[in-house]
Amino acid sequence: MHSVHFTAETSSNGVRERDFTVGEVPGALWSPSTGSGRAPLVLMGHGGGTHKKAPAMTGRAQLLVAECGFHVAAIDAPGHGGRPRGAHDEQEIAAMQQAMAAGEPVGPIVVRYNAHLAERAVPEWRATLDALQELPEIGTEGPVGYFGLNMGTAIGVPLTAVEPRITAAAFGLHWPDALAEYARRITVPIEYALQWDDEHIPRQSGLALFDAFASKEKTLHANAGAHKELPRFEADSAVRFLARHLGRAVTSSA
Repeated sequence: MHSVHFTAETSSNGVRERDFTVGEVPGALWSPSTGSGRAPLVLMGHGGGTHKKAPAMTGRAQLLVAECGFHVAAIDAPGHGGRPRGAHDEQEIAAMQQAMAAGEPVGPIVVRYNAHLAERAVPEWRATLDALQELPEIGTEGPVGYFGLNMGTAIGVPLTAVEPRITAAAFGLHWPDALAEYARRITVPIEYALQWDDEHIPRQSGLALFDAFASKEKTLHANAGAHKELPRFEADSAVRFLARHLGRAVTSSA
């Protein structure tokens, strides 16, 4: 079993950011700058074509740390960020680019590729969680949440379906095709966001995935707008949702 190996550290505005590796998988861990007490851990999955420290990821992590005192971890998905692309990655990316250039639906390719990435990423996430829980400031007793949209949902749904340590999750913006079967195995509280006018994911597809979750407590947030127009306040909502279910009070007006 691999342990966490820290490679860099910075601190700003009360948030401590540490780069790490677990085996060959690079990640980032955000924590409160002060205080040594244990706190819940939130795992964050990034979107397709981005990486663990993309601006949206960093912003969400800072919200979760500053407002709830959580630890927040993200890792680069296979073929993303600091990880090399393989021949299969290049093939699928080229297929997506060709479909977009031709004005053809890109959804079937994205679903297929994301399902492939999830098969590789779920074991990596579980190994990363094992390693993070060895840290004294996290430990094995505290609750664990998950927050991921788009590809972060494609990986997070199968992860949550098999990982009993995750006790609440915020998802959104994905097709049900490869995920509905996993969603039916998930019973923890869920918050799900979709865009009512999404040009890639028909609203009925988003509703079908939400409906598939077996959770007794699940909340749907549907906003007007296109795929990339998810309101920023949805991040604030996800923070409040995770705070409620992981046992922390939000300390700001958000």
